[in-house]
Amino acid sequence: MKLSKATTLFISLHAGYALAGSPAISLTVGEGFTNPIGFHDATPTFSWKLPDGVKKQTAYRVEVRDHELLWDSGWIESDQSVLVPYAGKPLSSRQSLSWRVDYRDEDGQPSGWSEPASFELGLLSSKDWTAKWIRPGADLPELESTSLLRRSFPITQEVTQARLHVTARGLFEIHLNGEKVGRDEFAQGWTSYQKRIDTLSYDVTSSLKKGRNAIGAMLGTGWYAGKIGFRGESNRYGSQPELLLQLEVQYADGSSSTLISDEDWSSTFDGPIRSSSIYNGENYDANLEIDGWSTAEFNDGSWAKVKANPDLGSAVLSPKPFAPVRVIEEIATQKLTEPEPGRFIFDLGQNMVGYPEIRIPVTKGRTITMRFAEMLNPDGTMYTDNYRAAKSTNQYTAARDGTITWKPTFTFHGFRYVELSGFEKDISPQKDWVTGLVLHSDLPRIGKFESSHPKLNQLQSNILWGQRGNFLDIPTDCPQRDERMGWTGDAQAFCSTSMFNYGSHAFWKSWLGSMRDDQLPSGKIPCVIPDVFAGPDSPGWMDAATIIPWNVYVRTGDKEILSENYQMMEGLVGFYRKKAKNHRIHKISAFGDWLQPYAKDNKGNTPFELLGTAFYAYSTQILADSAKVLGKTADAEKYQTEAKAVKQAFATHYFDEQGKLKNAPETQTAYILAFEFNIIPEKFMKGAEKNLLRLINEADGHLRTGFLGTPYIAQVLEETGNPEVAFDLLFKESYPSWFYSINQGATTMWERWDSFTLKDGFHPEGMNSFNHYAYGAIGQWMYERVAGLAPDPTQPGYKHFFVRPLPGGPLTSASATLETAYGTASSSWALTGRTLEMNVRVPPNTSATIEFPNGREKENVGPGIHRYRLPM
Repeated sequence: MKLSKATTLFISLHAGYALAGSPAISLTVGEGFTNPIGFHDATPTFSWKLPDGVKKQTAYRVEVRDHELLWDSGWIESDQSVLVPYAGKPLSSRQSLSWRVDYRDEDGQPSGWSEPASFELGLLSSKDWTAKWIRPGADLPELESTSLLRRSFPITQEVTQARLHVTARGLFEIHLNGEKVGRDEFAQGWTSYQKRIDTLSYDVTSSLKKGRNAIGAMLGTGWYAGKIGFRGESNRYGSQPELLLQLEVQYADGSSSTLISDEDWSSTFDGPIRSSSIYNGENYDANLEIDGWSTAEFNDGSWAKVKANPDLGSAVLSPKPFAPVRVIEEIATQKLTEPEPGRFIFDLGQNMVGYPEIRIPVTKGRTITMRFAEMLNPDGTMYTDNYRAAKSTNQYTAARDGTITWKPTFTFHGFRYVELSGFEKDISPQKDWVTGLVLHSDLPRIGKFESSHPKLNQLQSNILWGQRGNFLDIPTDCPQRDERMGWTGDAQAFCSTSMFNYGSHAFWKSWLGSMRDDQLPSGKIPCVIPDVFAGPDSPGWMDAATIIPWNVYVRTGDKEILSENYQMMEGLVGFYRKKAKNHRIHKISAFGDWLQPYAKDNKGNTPFELLGTAFYAYSTQILADSAKVLGKTADAEKYQTEAKAVKQAFATHYFDEQGKLKNAPETQTAYILAFEFNIIPEKFMKGAEKNLLRLINEADGHLRTGFLGTPYIAQVLEETGNPEVAFDLLFKESYPSWFYSINQGATTMWERWDSFTLKDGFHPEGMNSFNHYAYGAIGQWMYERVAGLAPDPTQPGYKHFFVRPLPGGPLTSASATLETAYGTASSSWALTGRTLEMNVRVPPNTSATIEFPNGREKENVGPGIHRYRLPM
């Protein structure tokens, strides 16, 4: 078939597509949960996908029931198929529900009922708990000791259902009749413990048996009572971990029983885990293993009684609103070396976060030491200086000769290399002695980016691994040193990129809850959340309170994330307002444009007051936009007026008539933020653009931006009509650039562009993380512009989206695929000679606007696969 220059191929149905009239699929509740137990929201929302081949929904009907019908929405004339709010009878704790949906397609034909989905509510408030907080009767023998707690109990009838509800101040692992309950690690996670403690619920019906049963708990200090942050030897929360547990059992005859944590439990510190620390690692002595400690046959007569406290405290007890941490992947050792006699280094080939599982021969009484490193010294030994005070060392003491399999319980490490030592002489290690177990919050992978350029693909891999390593229950800055905290500046920079890689909706929503909990009365947002570090005011860090809710809203359509955080946003804007004089910030403390290359210090050269005024304008604009979305008309007008005034004050003070910065040093970041935040008056824009390009040219075509400017630099250059400069920066090989660290061997994003160089070695600063996702924010531009798959803020959640690919640089192809709430959306292009082939996939019940890179008039298209061949 011969194609004309402007030929368009459009396919709305293809092999494998369902016919119209097929029931809805992929039913989820809330922020993307599939059939959850222990669900957190008694006012849920419902989402479903239409099968491929259906173009549009014109009406829907939802039914929700337990033993009776609780809600029949009736037929609602609407195309809404995402986040439909429940409007039936009030729901309560423990309630188990099923729901289903029927819809009408574009022709008005009903699909028939879907297969039902389910959800079961957890314990929604402290009032649902009759259990008591318990802890060992004695104080911790060491700062980060672990303990064992247990209780036996009878089951005399047939069990029809059993639910275990549990939480801890600290970390826990539950065993029932000798087996671990669930797959969760580092449960229940890290929140602002004074305000909120997450709880978890498990279906343990099949774990119970008639006769004697036993339940056991391992307790670790974790983030609650262990060392965390920059606060000395212990953190701010508590001195000793505690357990809260409730086992609720229903029987075949209709009766029920509840086992709670109370005075009848026993405890000991004499287990094999002698200490376990998030920073320092775990010390395990197999000589102290207690066989059968969580089984009914075990005699705990020598154990001490626990201390019980019926006062549950003021913190809200509520079900964990996103997926716990789990083992997601296993990585095999790629290389084995012995740089020093008796010290064997296992190279996994990938910087990762988690812990190793070792399968090694041991000799009774010997202690095997495990150390961790992200990099090696030139002589092949372990480089650990960047771990600072974090010992990050595990020890295993053998109780007998033989081969053992072991992994730690309450510690994690950031590492690529594992060093084992302590063996007898003449040992012959094998690569399969060490396997890396990758840990992170169990979020679904939803996005994929690929291109024709190997280093750009490696950059995407580094971005992805940086996210995986730093999404361990909260968004951390780094996973390896004596820090691992939820820095708000890093988080706001990376949020949009993260939403493409993984389904992070619930993850961000939960963390924002801790941010609300920790916001200061002044409206200031701490620089780490949960707050364990009293830091400066810091524009660009505080603004996570506005930027993250807005970015999550744009990518999910969830208005609730705006309403939940609206008061927090107002508080932040109020904080700025109090810091301002005539709408301009005059004095503020800050981290600045953190780690700007060639700057006077780590805080960069952009004045704090300029940054403060810029982010004041941006956060106020987001607040005005959020008010508009929420129907707060008066607020929207008020905050829009304030945003306009702040922008005017910024422009008047910092720009002259030629669009050149005044009253401040010229920096790339100052210009970039002014463009990105829409602060520059139109009459100054051309001049400001020329000045930004001049600064880049003076830097020999390199960026000079830190954590605040880098996320926006490519986008600003492209939007000001300079995509070739953006591509030149993206594909730059020399320092500072994204490819520079790749050329030095990076497999994750680094904190510094030159954390290590083949020429000069390691950066001399102690702050030198090799797993730091902030500079991975470039991923947003790669997905949205290079591949061309971008959301539309006016129709959020990809109800409508833009496809605007941007061929450039050395690329001959690029593609992005995203599993949206409506189905799979994708954009791909390939350049062959002077012909560009484009493939676009639009999910059912959505639409897209395609903007062609050759100047052809844009098209608005509906669901299906759209193919184009274009002359370039």
